[in-house]
Amino acid sequence: MDWLGVLGGDDAWERDNPPISRQDWIIALAVMAGVALMLELFRAFAPADQMRSPWVQYLMLAGQCLPLVARRRHPLVVALLGFLGFFVAATYVPELGYQTFTMVITFFALYSGTAWASDRRQATLVLGGLLVAMMVWMAWDISLGHAIDNFREARDEKELGHGILPPLVSWVLYSTVANLVYVLGAIAMGQSAWRQARDRDLLERSARTIEQQSRELQEQAVVQERLRIARELHDVVAHHVSVMGIQAAGARRLLDRDPSAATQALENVEDSARQAVTQMRGLLGALRGSGEQDPSDGLDASRDPQPSLAELDSLVHCFRADGLSVELTRVERRPGALEALPLPVQLSLYRTVQEALSNVVRHSTATRACVTLRSNQRGGEDFVEVEVLDDGRPRAGTSGSGLGLLGMRERVHSHGGSSEIGPRVTGGYRVRVRFPVPSTPGTPTGTPNPVTPTPVTPATGARP
Repeated sequence: MDWLGVLGGDDAWERDNPPISRQDWIIALAVMAGVALMLELFRAFAPADQMRSPWVQYLMLAGQCLPLVARRRHPLVVALLGFLGFFVAATYVPELGYQTFTMVITFFALYSGTAWASDRRQATLVLGGLLVAMMVWMAWDISLGHAIDNFREARDEKELGHGILPPLVSWVLYSTVANLVYVLGAIAMGQSAWRQARDRDLLERSARTIEQQSRELQEQAVVQERLRIARELHDVVAHHVSVMGIQAAGARRLLDRDPSAATQALENVEDSARQAVTQMRGLLGALRGSGEQDPSDGLDASRDPQPSLAELDSLVHCFRADGLSVELTRVERRPGALEALPLPVQLSLYRTVQEALSNVVRHSTATRACVTLRSNQRGGEDFVEVEVLDDGRPRAGTSGSGLGLLGMRERVHSHGGSSEIGPRVTGGYRVRVRFPVPSTPGTPTGTPNPVTPTPVTPATGARP
């Protein structure tokens, strides 16, 4: 890094300079009031022959304080004006220039110029120039000005102490070091504030980037889940519509009663079945965006039938093989109610159990889980729900992306159901999903027959 990069000139980040605000005016006027108060206190005991007229003092005071209003908007200009004001005050209005509050104004101006300057190379040149100007001013005042004469007069009037160096040399070194520490301290504090602002801004940008990427991943998960549901719906409907078309075609060939009317009706059924399959395939192709399956889109390219509740025992057995003790219970409002559910609903229940148990294995300390399938009626409407409970705690360092739960909720929304997903008050985690069951002709709606739950005995060899 070259000398122009001392104050961050090689850094690509630039700090924004906000417009002048009400807060800037309040700060500038507060500083001006404080210095005016100190000036009035000083005027009460200072020698009258060494004081300038009040209007000169207050004009000088306003010239030093008012530029602080633009300390964030034009920081380097304020730094230059602050140093120039200090030079003029110390030279022509010493009763004001050497007050502590006046020095604080100059310190504040240098600090603001370092902290808020956007162009760091320009800030290095300006502040370095001010430092050189201060050293030249001190050298001129000591060698050609009245500083030495004033020091000698004060030494003649008072008896001085003794040090390791001669009085004059000690006074010169003391003044030089004090001014250097004063100016360099303001610059160092301003640079520290600039670096803190840069780090804070970079962290905020990183947080916004992560949030945007998270939203994109969530949107991608929703799209992928919808495509998956569309394909599953296609497979289920296409299967039944194809069977209907085959049966209608066979009936058309076998029926001999009223051949013309039966033939025409069955031909319509056959044509409707084929058109439905064609339209479903066209809709799925539009959702996928192309006619060919892209292996990278995350969709299952398998031609195997989609799983139903009949495969739930096999799914539970797989998790038991991984060391998780799983208890599966079915509660039916009437015998055969679960098997009679529409295949899309069965598939959604199956996927819910699969995702919930996968989360238990990946992200929980639980060694036992309970899966309960219920078919019941409430308010005259049939519903089916699945509940997965575990007794574990979240495992440290295994927090997932949440995309699985997002897909689960997307399934629930597609069926018009409801979900309850989250930790339990008594410990563990609960996943409960409920789907409405559409009424079908011939389904009795009377008082349900009580059915005893049939728990499946957990397999041995579970994790302790």
